[in-house]
Amino acid sequence: MTDVDIKIENIVASASIGKDIVLTEVAKALEGVDFNREQFPGLVFKLQDPKTAALIFSSGKLVCTGAKSIDDSKLAIKKTVDLMRTIDTEIPHEFDIKIQNIVASANLQSTLNLEAVALELENTEYEPEQFPGLVYRLSDPKVVLLLFGSGKVVCTGAKTKQDARLGVENAKARLSELDLI
Repeated sequence: MTDVDIKIENIVASASIGKDIVLTEVAKALEGVDFNREQFPGLVFKLQDPKTAALIFSSGKLVCTGAKSIDDSKLAIKKTVDLMRTIDTEIPHEFDIKIQNIVASANLQSTLNLEAVALELENTEYEPEQFPGLVYRLSDPKVVLLLFGSGKVVCTGAKTKQDARLGVENAKARLSELDLI
């Protein structure tokens, strides 16, 4: 089977610096910050390079979204923490960054009859009145695929790019096996 071309659309990563922080101080010190406690309990810090958004919480937890690669995701968190350290030198230099979710897209290069797929393929949900795609849950790797009639696929829930690729390749193989592609 040929390799499926996977494109990473978004990565969500998190980190904890292990200490509480004062968001009003961080908001004053960083440029490009949105902070409105009534609307959202955290601070939203937008970075230009890499183009990401970091959500910073008073608990010392950070969530980074918008990166297109794992390296960019980690770099964005490190840059954010480095900038925060300019106002609080006690922020640790060592902290874990965890990839929470990778959203990727692919194209199966073939149209799909989603009604037929819903009847034949296990672990699917298809309600075209509510959503035009078919939801296909895989257990190995543990990812969720959205399949569209055009043959386009969105994979979510992956922790690695390899899991996203494997999820799409396994789905393609299963659809071929069932003569649905």
